Amino acid sequence: MHSFEEELTGNTRASVEPFETLTRLLVETKTVAEALQLVVDAAGHVVPNAALVSVTLCTPGGEFYTPVRTDAVAVALDEVQYRSGSGPCLDAARTDGPGYVDSTDLAVENRWPQFAVAAVQHGYGSILSTELVPSGEAGRLSGALNLYSRSPGGFTEGERYTALLLSTHASLALAHARGVEIAELERAQLQHAISTRDLIGQAKGILMQRQGISADEAFATLQRTSQDLNVKLVDLARTVTERHSELES
Repeated sequence: MHSFEEELTGNTRASVEPFETLTRLLVETKTVAEALQLVVDAAGHVVPNAALVSVTLCTPGGEFYTPVRTDAVAVALDEVQYRSGSGPCLDAARTDGPGYVDSTDLAVENRWPQFAVAAVQHGYGSILSTELVPSGEAGRLSGALNLYSRSPGGFTEGERYTALLLSTHASLALAHARGVEIAELERAQLQHAISTRDLIGQAKGILMQRQGISADEAFATLQRTSQDLNVKLVDLARTVTERHSELES
């Protein structure tokens, strides 16, 4: 799959086409990380004053982390918030939060003192964070899209609306990619279950033929032997089916 930058030509960056490109690429994604990285990369193109972009996610257990970012310094600044339990990324990511949080001048910001000091020390003057609201299975996660600007008051009104649109894309991407991941996992689990059932069925058939016992008795024999040898039932069944000629000799 091509990157957002590869797909986007220079003369479309100020138009609606970047979002058309982003939507098309998101449909092709198969993992949550891949989808969110596309959104983060796109932010650097459609929000020119965003010098730094990251995504904050919150696990069902309440643990915050940064899965994607445009630069490693974003992880450092996000983690200041995670450690202190205070910051715009956390406020926006919480399901009971305001959904949109910003600071136009971090040098005088007093809501999140530890984060504000760290951000200014790294050369950032303002930030805006918008909530990610996944749906369906992906609703087990919550998060925020975070954009840092070098200058106080660094984002125009138009860029703020663009950030909200980006967070909507990120939310849809999270739901879509999570759905793909779950579907692939379910297919793998189903295939494993079918393979396991087939192996056990074959092993039962071998025991029934060799020992002249019923299907229930053959299964009970496999279970008992599995417990006695402390091996998984499917592994024992595989051994019986693959080496039954040796066992007969």
